[in-house]
Amino acid sequence: MSDEEHHFESSDAGASKTYPQQAGNIRKGGHIVIKGRPCKVVEVSTSKTGKHGHAKCHFVAIDIFTAKKLEDIVPSSHNCDVPHVNRIDYQLIDISEDGFVSLLTDSGGTKDDLKLPTDDNLSAQMKSGFEEGKDVVVSVMSSMGEEQICAVKEVGGGK
Repeated sequence: MSDEEHHFESSDAGASKTYPQQAGNIRKGGHIVIKGRPCKVVEVSTSKTGKHGHAKCHFVAIDIFTAKKLEDIVPSSHNCDVPHVNRIDYQLIDISEDGFVSLLTDSGGTKDDLKLPTDDNLSAQMKSGFEEGKDVVVSVMSSMGEEQICAVKEVGGGK
């Protein structure tokens, strides 16, 4: 044994942000990573096997955070990266002046690192429900180290 001490830089539990899946098995409505972005597949078309080999899958997908349309063509027998996508509901506690929201977690703690959504309808719905004193529940989608508020529900009557 050497006397050297090994130091490993790691900030996560080693869980991967993506998992491999064969391109031919990815369907419309599923998720895929295109150009390093997590996307929801809106269209899949498969070409026939050509003279030199592989059938190809043509994916048209929309980035789940920016709503940009991305396309990719992959041989159907090759593996594609599929992102782990999680959706968690939180109760809205406060909206600060600088556009950050304060959310109540299931464990009773607060989550203060998210901004109001860029979608004007969602932010307006959050603000109006909050100002009227209603219980507002927001759905936060997270994937590949990014988080964003994707849906808003008003629960109960209010004051």
